[in-house]
Amino acid sequence: MDKYLNKKVAVLGLGIEGVDAINFLLAKGAKITLFEQKENKNLDFEGIQKAKIKIVSGKNYLSGGLKDFDYIVRSPGIYRFTPEIVEAEASGAKVTSAIKIFFEECPGKIIGVTGTKGKGTTSTLIYRILETSGKEVYLVGNIGKPYLQLLPKLSDKSWVIVELSSFQLIDMKASPHIAVVLNITQDHLDWHKDREEYLKSKENIVKYQNSSDFSVINEEYSQSKNFAKLSNAKIIFFSKNSLEQKYKVGLQLKGEHNLENIAAAVAAAKCVEIPDKIILNVVKAFRGLEHRLEFVREVNGIKFYNDSFATGPQPTIAAINSFTEPETVILGGSEKGLEFKELRKVIEQKENVRNLITIGLIGKKIVRGIKKKKIIDLGTTPMTQIVKKAFEITPKGGVVILSPAAASFDMFENYKDRGNQFKKAVRQLNEKKD
Repeated sequence: MDKYLNKKVAVLGLGIEGVDAINFLLAKGAKITLFEQKENKNLDFEGIQKAKIKIVSGKNYLSGGLKDFDYIVRSPGIYRFTPEIVEAEASGAKVTSAIKIFFEECPGKIIGVTGTKGKGTTSTLIYRILETSGKEVYLVGNIGKPYLQLLPKLSDKSWVIVELSSFQLIDMKASPHIAVVLNITQDHLDWHKDREEYLKSKENIVKYQNSSDFSVINEEYSQSKNFAKLSNAKIIFFSKNSLEQKYKVGLQLKGEHNLENIAAAVAAAKCVEIPDKIILNVVKAFRGLEHRLEFVREVNGIKFYNDSFATGPQPTIAAINSFTEPETVILGGSEKGLEFKELRKVIEQKENVRNLITIGLIGKKIVRGIKKKKIIDLGTTPMTQIVKKAFEITPKGGVVILSPAAASFDMFENYKDRGNQFKKAVRQLNEKKD
């Protein structure tokens, strides 16, 4: 008998994982109640048999409590230690998530990738290498397919690549067969109670491994390297410095920081015993992902790059360090509780950073105290005007980079919306400056 049959299950959140969980649980015969902050009339129930679930929605959607449920399935965006969840757990409810269920049910081998930045690029590159080698491989999660709907297709010969955020890892009790640990710095301090909780969450990717597993760890970052002490798996260290030269030349992928992602993917692929020739061919052909230092267009000798996925200082530092040409950098967005001291230092030291355009709620905060740079604050000006100003002040032969170092929710739906608006504005530019 399935453990969810006739059980009362609360699903918290109707995002991609919430929808995936509801469809999975309906097939298992669970009695589902959806809890969602959006009003019922605004919910998108595509693919769900809406009539078979109860719905509690609105601003105070958790006010009635969760104590009467057998299971609580939490979506990643909902904080694990929300008082209502903690109270229900104390009353006997089992707290889980779509990713936890997937780890329990998956018959294949999982390659999990975590880090403050680079997860999507590394996961996709590993996927492309395994796919090219002829493996039965799937890319799931934020940049791939929903986990649970994939389960019927999987066997013990399947490989599944998944990027794992701290939101997902915070209460995991299982680790992947191959755990890839990238750069661990800081992020999401608007969600986690502190930096220690953020780091502890990430550690779960290696904490439950055994001697037949692999921990593929970036040794350039002390926080990442410390993960090796927590794992019982075979430890494989990697770094951009130790990456063989043949993987560094003739690349389509822009940016010094992406050598770390390539090194991680190469190391993971070798754990799967993929032939070196295949790894090399895929690495050289890989062009990267949308919104990650993505080349948009050259206009009148000025190149425009969309790095909207840079929602914290570290990827913005990486973007700035990727160029020697004169740079105009567009910075700012909504608050995440991050520190920008190192970013300010890099900007001041980089002579080719000529112009800073600040936008959004914390643009001014990011550049506070920076001297000897031209700073233009455009606040919540529409993206078309932001791009026109960047074009106007950037010299021929220079680059314009949208690399905000901040979240997007003050002016945009998400980082994708921000990046798409930037790209649209760039494509609408006239060749001649006004």
